[in-house]
Amino acid sequence: MRSPEFPAVTSVLVVGAGPVGLALSLLLSGHGVAHLLVEAHPDTSRHPKARGVSARSMEVFRRCGLEEEIRRAGLPASQVSFYRGRTLVDPDFVRTGVTVPDGPERTPSPGLICSQDVLEAVLVRRARELAPDGVRFATRLVSHREDGDGVHAVLEERDGGARHTVRADWLIGCDGASSTVREAAGIAMDGPTGLGHFLSVRFEAPLGEVVADRASASYFLTEPGRGGFLAVDNDRRWIYQYPYDPGREPVESLRDDHPRLARLIRVAAGLPELPVTVLDTTTWRMDARLAAAYRRSRVLLAGDAAHVTPPTGGHGMNTGIGDADNLAWKLAAVVAGRAGGALLDSYEAERRPVARQVIDLSLANSRARTSYRIDDELLLSAAYTSGAVLSEAPPRPALDPERQHPEGVPGTRLPHLRIGAGSTLDLVGPGFTLFTADGAWQRQADTATAAGLPVALRPLPADAAARLGLAPGGAALVRPDGHLAWRAGRLPADDARVLDVLRQVLAQG
Repeated sequence: MRSPEFPAVTSVLVVGAGPVGLALSLLLSGHGVAHLLVEAHPDTSRHPKARGVSARSMEVFRRCGLEEEIRRAGLPASQVSFYRGRTLVDPDFVRTGVTVPDGPERTPSPGLICSQDVLEAVLVRRARELAPDGVRFATRLVSHREDGDGVHAVLEERDGGARHTVRADWLIGCDGASSTVREAAGIAMDGPTGLGHFLSVRFEAPLGEVVADRASASYFLTEPGRGGFLAVDNDRRWIYQYPYDPGREPVESLRDDHPRLARLIRVAAGLPELPVTVLDTTTWRMDARLAAAYRRSRVLLAGDAAHVTPPTGGHGMNTGIGDADNLAWKLAAVVAGRAGGALLDSYEAERRPVARQVIDLSLANSRARTSYRIDDELLLSAAYTSGAVLSEAPPRPALDPERQHPEGVPGTRLPHLRIGAGSTLDLVGPGFTLFTADGAWQRQADTATAAGLPVALRPLPADAAARLGLAPGGAALVRPDGHLAWRAGRLPADDARVLDVLRQVLAQG
């Protein structure tokens, strides 16, 4: 069957179909934005790579209708813990869980372990359902140029080398740490590189019974130079992370020496007779880098193209999914003409400080060789300061590991409260949402909607409104990404007050 023709024009061209690019595609489709997603590789990843899907990412996937499917594909919640020992059979092993703060339930969608190859398969199926002709693998970006009103991109098909020119209003680089989009845009990356080098070996071995009493997501080995194991299914499918020194050990000769790799795995596991089948390998380097800018005119960056994070903490992929969630609704508003282009400046203002703090926390974890904090709920604490948030409160740190950010204030994520069988988070979007216990706010929502800026009013019980920090008669305006844009203590006399707030948030000039 002949492949569908490439569109000559699209609103958004996304380069890179890893988890971040796929999440952005899903979210853009949810907002009704025409887009094209291209990926140079012929298919989704075969290697598990990233595996920790945080609570905040699961909330995004919940909004996309994918939470249950991803949860079924991941490891059981009982295995989301971390093992430390000399080998996999060390009788003196230590097993620790993920840090979850005490107090009220903070999310309806706790994080889980779901390896990237499995996660991408779920995401790409839905992305293709929503945009049947909008996802193209084996297609690379050759070049792009801007003309002031858009971007002209040259794409090349891997099979046959056919080239196509596509004009897009916006180009988004989700193409990883070696981003060609970032390089072509002339955006620098700052930060240390080569903090560690690893050979990642995907293999099969009957280890399920061996680890039955210590099943974990990751198995850190305390013997120097031994690396560790990552569970794909905690039965037969595994990853062995072997640390190597590129100055002493040419990895090129090691990566194809499957018998030697099998011996290394047996030694690390402490099982000399373990039957091992090496499937494939990949190498990776631990860096801690941040892009100097997230936007250059009509080109924007997301995920590893914008920030490369040490894996110690599991926040790299999840920070990228947060980028996609923040960027999608802003692109949708600009493309639809409801927002000024300056709204996209708030993307960097909000997301770059989050990445900076994630990198710093992950670096600290990488230097704590005996133990470190793995916090599933860290990214729930993100607080934004930008023109897309109207607040008189002083700026807060981008992330709050100690949970000192007051909930329900502009810039923070809408707190999760149980409403019937669901959550306040289920009431958000796809546009702006006005939460209140006072039905008189309906006039405000109607005025904004009549002016072309749709607002849905969501009535709350008085006790729930109080837990959101709303005074009697007050209301909170929530953005499509679930972050509060504005909060009022009482009903304004002017029925157009919410409309005025929206015009400011959306940078309408």
